[in-house]
Amino acid sequence: MPLSLFNPFETLHFEETTCFLTGYDLSSSENKISVFPDWILDFFSLRDQRFKMLDQVTAIRYGELKLPCSGEVKEAFGKLEDEIKKAFEAGYDEVKKLPEESLFLWMAKIVYGVLYNDLVLEISRSQKRQNAKEFQLSPYLKQRFAKFHLMLQSLIVPMKFEGVKPWSIEIVKLKYSKDIFNYKDEPTNLNFSLGINGFGIVACLQDNGAVKNKENNILAKISDKTLHPIQFEELSARFLYANYLLKKPAKNIISVEEDQVIIESIAVEENLGEPIFAPWDDDMFAQVLAGYWEPWGFTKKDIINLPDSPISFLENDFTHEFIEPDSIKLPY
Repeated sequence: MPLSLFNPFETLHFEETTCFLTGYDLSSSENKISVFPDWILDFFSLRDQRFKMLDQVTAIRYGELKLPCSGEVKEAFGKLEDEIKKAFEAGYDEVKKLPEESLFLWMAKIVYGVLYNDLVLEISRSQKRQNAKEFQLSPYLKQRFAKFHLMLQSLIVPMKFEGVKPWSIEIVKLKYSKDIFNYKDEPTNLNFSLGINGFGIVACLQDNGAVKNKENNILAKISDKTLHPIQFEELSARFLYANYLLKKPAKNIISVEEDQVIIESIAVEENLGEPIFAPWDDDMFAQVLAGYWEPWGFTKKDIINLPDSPISFLENDFTHEFIEPDSIKLPY
């Protein structure tokens, strides 16, 4: 039997009575799962807290962020949640043992869930405006999001990943208690970061490993050291900004056989001297970093004074040696 694949971005089909992952019709609009896992919503008392959407104006309660889905998809995500929850509760060592494919699916469901709700919100706004143009996505974003959605379907569709990893995922030790849930995303470029229970995860979910390769030097310095939270925020900012600068789109060769999908990811490399990333702009990075360091009261003016480079809590500006976390005298 041929595989059944769904691409909601062909026609921007996002309906309450359509399973977000399979495209199957649902008997009721009540068939939904939470974007953020129920065990996280309950443990961190997040259901009634506000989550700021992509427009940075609209805020929706965490508990109201939902995805319509079939029973099959709900059951599959339930099994995945059991695997992730067990590892997350145990901490860093067990999280490091998780297959990257499982972590990708878990993160991708959250990031896609936020993106889905953003799109539903924008489509609804467009329909309510008089004489408004129909909501559109650029062909580039349609293609990018469709490929991301296809990879998410590996939850229930036989799928084989070949070549380099389609993503950059890094897990680090982090001085966080079990009571902290520090989540950030950027759905347009499919960025994810999370600090929780003694570890942090930072990821770019569609870059074919380019960002992790770019940041290999600092990642090697971090190694297995337990980061101060401000160091983790700096690492997250570096991943996000580097992903923004990625000039070459990640390429994947996708073939569909009768019983499985094969996705071969091609390493992002320079071609005829054309760089992979646009030039790093210290002033712009300082602006990004200010957003991540806001809890410590840092502003852009505190971070950079041109022509000097931005300050760093990851490596010494002069020696480029890693800054030991215990030497940082900032609150946690």
